Amino acid sequence: MTCCRTGESRTGFSFYYFRHLILALLFLLGLIALRLFLDSSGLGTNLTLMEEAPSWRHPFGTDSLGRDMLIRTVYGLMVSLKVGLMAATISALIALTLGVAGAIFGRWADLAVTWLVDVGMSLPHLVLLILISFAVGGGEKGVMLAVALSHWPSLTRVLRAEALQLKSAPYVVISKKFGRSSWYIATRHFLPHLVPQFLIGLLLLFPHAILHEAALSFLGFGLNPHTPAVGILLAESLQHLSTGCWWLGVLPGLLLVMTVKMFDVIGAGVKKYFTPYKD
Repeated sequence: MTCCRTGESRTGFSFYYFRHLILALLFLLGLIALRLFLDSSGLGTNLTLMEEAPSWRHPFGTDSLGRDMLIRTVYGLMVSLKVGLMAATISALIALTLGVAGAIFGRWADLAVTWLVDVGMSLPHLVLLILISFAVGGGEKGVMLAVALSHWPSLTRVLRAEALQLKSAPYVVISKKFGRSSWYIATRHFLPHLVPQFLIGLLLLFPHAILHEAALSFLGFGLNPHTPAVGILLAESLQHLSTGCWWLGVLPGLLLVMTVKMFDVIGAGVKKYFTPYKD
């Protein structure tokens, strides 16, 4: 097989992917380290520093209440990462459960899972997020549940297809003839083979979860307005962009996009490692 990139090994995982994976991990670790070392006093109001442009002292400038925008943005991203991690994990576990159940419990279970996936993928995504968040009372819990309960269909479809292929494998057929239970087959035969797809799906769900958390907060259906979440920062910036305070929206938005892109790079790198010859 011809390698598509210079230095690509037989496994298909080249230095190109390794380099980008390391850079993405370093960026995220740097973001976490920045959160640990930043002084939270910058979150307090200081009217003598109102709407200062970016400088060495305040790299992201300050807002209309004199609060440091770099500190607020980093704290907001940590909130997004926490909500995104919990939501993506719950969503991936739902997908894994439904994907395995559809293959293990026969035709009717598979039809039910397929119907649930079709319904989930046909509903307007943002509307569903808003409805679920509103129904459970909003806040951090509401955002997490809204994202978790709306992002499983696409991964379920992938895991179901993989599980159906495994169902017809000779060793699974022999295991059934020996009288092994569905639980035994699912845990001993299916799960070890589905772990790579599960991890890839989890990592690729993460950036979607972060973006949708920010979208809900931006629209006012998410976190508390006093929480320094990125979506709230972007919503607040709309009131000041016309006055020339471009840094209030541009810099937090740019850091959010970079964070999401880094997780996308990590997910793509892990996918390339586990499935080297698949695009």
